[in-house]
Amino acid sequence: MPKENVKRITTIGGQALIEGIMMRGPKKTSMAVRLPDGSIEVSELSVSSLRDRYAVWRIPFLRGIATFIDSMRIGFSALGASAEKSGLEDDEEEPSKFDRWMQEKFGDKIMNVIMAAGTVLGVLLAVVLFFFLPTLLYNGLELLAGPGIEGWRSVAEGAMRILIFLLYILLCARMPYIRRVFEYHGAEHKTIFCYESGEELTVENVRRHSRFHPRCGTSFMIIMLLLGIIVGFFIPFTNPFLRTAVKLLCIPAVVGIGYELIRVCGRYDNLATRIIAAPGLWTQRLTTKEPDDSMIEVAIAAMRDVIPENGEDIVGGCCK
Repeated sequence: MPKENVKRITTIGGQALIEGIMMRGPKKTSMAVRLPDGSIEVSELSVSSLRDRYAVWRIPFLRGIATFIDSMRIGFSALGASAEKSGLEDDEEEPSKFDRWMQEKFGDKIMNVIMAAGTVLGVLLAVVLFFFLPTLLYNGLELLAGPGIEGWRSVAEGAMRILIFLLYILLCARMPYIRRVFEYHGAEHKTIFCYESGEELTVENVRRHSRFHPRCGTSFMIIMLLLGIIVGFFIPFTNPFLRTAVKLLCIPAVVGIGYELIRVCGRYDNLATRIIAAPGLWTQRLTTKEPDDSMIEVAIAAMRDVIPENGEDIVGGCCK
């Protein structure tokens, strides 16, 4: 397979509620779903890629921003499709007054409204936890310790963000549903490694591989958090609102740089790339768990559907 076509298939976290996994390939994006009756259904998601539509988004650094946007769009589309397949909209329980009001108000668009509201609330929570709160806490610490610690602001805020991120994952992992999401995440990585190794995609072969992959979304998040420490040194503001606003404006640059680093770590194996990838691989011990055979079956079904028929491309992991 041509070397330039490496890293073409990407994966996005499994939805354990309906026992599903989504794979994004060079030609299409497919979702394999474990239906309530135990069977596996594979369907294609029709979401066009910015990098395929506009050449400008294939430029280094800009392609990272495009991939980030595409991942959000595809994830949103997959969530809606998975809800329909799981039969969640046909709940036999008596709807509450709020449910009836939502149905009357939004009709068939109710799932889109719920997902949009959840996305907005999730973004607001992330901004408060990872941008506003660390600055606010450090300002309080500086009032107690004096201005002499100002030089440590960016490092301290970055450490707080990483700690909040890890604590959030640990708390989520205690929920049975989220643990199954992490198990599906492990199934994705094992399946990718199996395909990258040129082995036949069978449960037995997949099971032998590692669940830790350098091109994972978890690794990407950790790299972004670490890059945020460097960016923080160049932001002179201490007001939490102003500092948060500037950090949000810097996100595209951080995403672009982080994406390129992930690509390098996936393409080369040397001391430098191992050092860069190490924090993300350590964190994957929290965000991936060993899957059972039924989860591996779903991952294999999703993978097979996005492999080009001519076999010219090879899997590249979670960050294309």
